[in-house]
Amino acid sequence: MKGFKVKKDPYEVSNEAIRGYLYHLANDKELSTSTLNTAINALKFYYGEVLKRRFVYEIKRPKKDKKLPVVLSQAEVSRMISSVSNIKHRAILMLVYSAGLRVSEVVTVKLEDIDTERKLIHIKGAKGRKDRYTMLSDVAMETLREYQEKYKPGNWLFMGIKPEKHISTRTVQAIFEQACEKTGIKKRVSVHSLRHSFATHLLESGVDLRYIQELLGHKSSKTTEIYTHVSNKDIGKIKSPLDSLFEK
Repeated sequence: MKGFKVKKDPYEVSNEAIRGYLYHLANDKELSTSTLNTAINALKFYYGEVLKRRFVYEIKRPKKDKKLPVVLSQAEVSRMISSVSNIKHRAILMLVYSAGLRVSEVVTVKLEDIDTERKLIHIKGAKGRKDRYTMLSDVAMETLREYQEKYKPGNWLFMGIKPEKHISTRTVQAIFEQACEKTGIKKRVSVHSLRHSFATHLLESGVDLRYIQELLGHKSSKTTEIYTHVSNKDIGKIKSPLDSLFEK
């Protein structure tokens, strides 16, 4: 019968056939690394745990996609933050961008972590259970004072619906998305993009990569070096040959 495919007994499927299937997913269908890893895990479970066959474990996992972070320009950040009228929401976005915070860090900041005298924020139990200090900008500090006067936060700097709980990361993401939509930003960005933008803008302003690494709390300098690939510090100085052709 035309179009009819006979299903092969799983015990008869060879190692080469599985490798060919994964090659098809990676090269013909151009699936992402995460999707390929999901397929590999499913094969490992089925053939290893269900069928008790061991050869599938020999499959070499594909390397993680090396994607560059999407960065907002300073003008885009300024427009986005300025579009937010709610003082609490504006304070959250300001703190994320001005200090390079992860969304999980900004939601768990406590009043006691804000050092207005030294202009520092104490980030406790960050990624890798590592504490660090990062900067507290003057503009963000003034906005925080306005916010505190209006909302009178308790233990958590940014309270959730229930005062005893902090705001959720999902809510912060929604605040960011609404601000981007209102400002007309079309880039595929998330709250984390503000952290990427913070690092990139510091690098473009001439701040040493080692200091940026400390502010971000990166364990390895190689993690921070990714921002050299998205910064226009040096690339922006290069003149396009097209501009030279039509130069007045």
